[in-house]
Amino acid sequence: MGALIDIGPLRTAPVFRRLWIGGTLSGFGSQMTGVAVMYQVWQQTHSTAWTGAVGLAQALPIVAFGLFAGALVDRTERRRLYLITRVGAAVCSALLAVQGFLGHLPVPGVLLLLAVQACFGAAAGPAARTFLPRLLPAGDLAAGLALNHISFQAAMLIGPALGGLVLAWLGVGGCYLVDALTFGLAIYGAIGLPAMPSAGGAPGIRAVGEGLRFIAGHAAVRAALLTDLAATLLAMPISLFPLINAERFGGDPRTLGLFLSAIAVGGVTASVLSGTFTRLGRPGPVMFAGAAVWGVALAALGLVPNPWLGLGCLVVAGAADTVAVVSRATVVQLHTPSPLLGRVAAAEQIVGSAGPDLGNLRAGLVAGAFSGTAALVSGGVLCVAAVALIRRSLPQAGSPNGRA
Repeated sequence: MGALIDIGPLRTAPVFRRLWIGGTLSGFGSQMTGVAVMYQVWQQTHSTAWTGAVGLAQALPIVAFGLFAGALVDRTERRRLYLITRVGAAVCSALLAVQGFLGHLPVPGVLLLLAVQACFGAAAGPAARTFLPRLLPAGDLAAGLALNHISFQAAMLIGPALGGLVLAWLGVGGCYLVDALTFGLAIYGAIGLPAMPSAGGAPGIRAVGEGLRFIAGHAAVRAALLTDLAATLLAMPISLFPLINAERFGGDPRTLGLFLSAIAVGGVTASVLSGTFTRLGRPGPVMFAGAAVWGVALAALGLVPNPWLGLGCLVVAGAADTVAVVSRATVVQLHTPSPLLGRVAAAEQIVGSAGPDLGNLRAGLVAGAFSGTAALVSGGVLCVAAVALIRRSLPQAGSPNGRA
């Protein structure tokens, strides 16, 4: 029983439970939109460079505004800021639904809407990451992070599969509409949060500089972010899924969702058994191991010829990703003081969100120049090498073991 996920925070913290349920349901719609965007762009262009550009449109706002948004989170009432940004993101999904039903926008127009939505996400993400230390005691923090991640993985498991079905039934507009409606559930879940007043601190550029100096000077936090960057920037495969689906499954839209669902199967399994690593109290070595296995599994995906065996590789990758993400988040949360949490959370979001988006662009460009196999294998090998280098360069005294 000690190996199973710890659901104690859902029993003992009603506010966290409501926020968790709303976020989980909203995650289903977001995953369906992910499938719809990739499908729409692929159908209009048949280009892996354009499907990779989807990631770029989502990454640029986070990279450009993320650190300033984190500083804003530390200087404003965090609950109110989160609600405002969720409403803005819901409006963007509604506009995507309108263009999906009434006639597809040119691809640059779709990318523009995604970029505007990402601007709202640049502030919503860091705000949400500051909630757990206020809602849960330190001893329940790892369990809360694991619960958040299993909700994300459950959405990945169900959302893409439903997305494929809705795509075949109602088209891309139906997927976007579901996303807009489920944003309302996330907003409802956040309404019950207690007030979270400003933590104060320096304004503007000075605040950003304080956050960057903390990250650069703290070995554990720096290693955690660099490890995630290595895994996502070098080995992200999602922009390749339409190409792999065309090569191995004949381009059937119903099988496109299986790729993300396979990652989610592994992620949910690892999350259900997350007690095996959240109770260890030393997430650093677990984080490095998870990131390395992620790279190995994606390199194997490029090499195996059987399509169903390839989906098995994605299951392994999803499990490794969950282990790495939960361990990394635990290191960052435990080592970061509250007045800096918004800025460090923003940097974590830049790595955790923009890293995959830029990684998808990298994969699409490499596949366009060479092949999907070359993109997968090279990315996986580079990921493992980078993780080993980061671990080797980390001073023993700064080992990210989860203890301050």
